[in-house]
Amino acid sequence: MTKIIKMETTMNNQRSRVLFSDKTKQIIVEVICYLFVLLWIYAATNKILDFEKFKVQIGQSPILTDYALIVPYLIPSIEIIIAVLVLIKRTLLIGLYASFGLMLMFTIYIFIILNFAEKIPCSCGGILEKMGWTEHLIFNIGFVVLSLIAIIFQTQFNEKKAK
Repeated sequence: MTKIIKMETTMNNQRSRVLFSDKTKQIIVEVICYLFVLLWIYAATNKILDFEKFKVQIGQSPILTDYALIVPYLIPSIEIIIAVLVLIKRTLLIGLYASFGLMLMFTIYIFIILNFAEKIPCSCGGILEKMGWTEHLIFNIGFVVLSLIAIIFQTQFNEKKAK
């Protein structure tokens, strides 16, 4: 009787550790990657198409004013590079880490603006322009979480392949 209980407990523990199948995890990673590609390409394109407005917005930022000459060129370039990294299987994990890093930086920037800036500048352009700063913060936190999920799952795949 004790053996049966131990065996059943062991099976339940193993089952609880496997929340998602490998196939489901792979689909989740792919969906998250496509979301990031859409986000980065959309954001970069929007900034490039309305570049003068983007430069003015960066210049109005209480944090980025000193870097207003380089940041408007840097951000869309980085967003495009990250989108490409996420699309290429060999550089996928690098792209996910870069997505995490950039989204985390954007999130911290918004948090600082909301909590410490005397004057809150205009927000992003395009569809995201309709969001307020608080909604934008929540949106960014969601993408930070998505990037972490994809990093964890992709790292697990890479470790299984290496075995």
